[in-house]
Amino acid sequence: MGLAALPSPADLAELPATQIALAELGLLAVAGGLLGAFVVLRRLAFFSHAVGTATFPGLVVTDATGFSATVAGLAVATGYAGGVDRAGRSGGDSGNTATGLLLVTALGGGIILASDVFESGAAVDRLLFGTAIGLDGGDLALSGVAALLAVAGTALLGRLWVAAGFDHVWTPLLGLPARRADLLLLLLVAMTAVAALPAVGALLVTSIFVVPAAVARLFARGVRGLLLGSVAVAAAQGAVGLY
Repeated sequence: MGLAALPSPADLAELPATQIALAELGLLAVAGGLLGAFVVLRRLAFFSHAVGTATFPGLVVTDATGFSATVAGLAVATGYAGGVDRAGRSGGDSGNTATGLLLVTALGGGIILASDVFESGAAVDRLLFGTAIGLDGGDLALSGVAALLAVAGTALLGRLWVAAGFDHVWTPLLGLPARRADLLLLLLVAMTAVAALPAVGALLVTSIFVVPAAVARLFARGVRGLLLGSVAVAAAQGAVGLY
């Protein structure tokens, strides 16, 4: 009885809100799927989770003050990416340590701001988990830019990202700008995370990076297969999740 009452996917696809949501999730599938493959290969899953969470306090403030959430999110996420890159250059586990400290601080600070300072109430759920319904043209534009940059970055720097992932020590000796490429990868992940915030929220950003690529890696026989498979899994999970 319950299953019979569910509308068909074709009926839902005719709704304007659903069409916008599908377009948004499709663009995020391209950006998150491509970059997610490198996130998995480079073991950056912790960073991809933390960079979305890092924006939570800023999103609480912008929700209460009316300031642009996109601008604030980009400022926080890119600043954090630069900080992690700088910490990683010192060697050891400095990058992971910075990631962990920020993750705890951002969650704690965001909760305090939402509950005691601005009393955000139900808005916290939307900031943490997002919603695919109610997106607008601005959200699509930002996701489109993220998808284009992810495609361009993969085409121009994909081989370098893969090479550095397998042997980060010797890559600079080959004359390849590994450090600058690493920073660019972190910045692209940060931008895509911000683009995904309206749809998936601060806590679930990692779902568009890690989950599709981790699944695709189980059956991919090469980097090309991993890239294509990651995008396909991301698109499928977005469509199924929306339904």
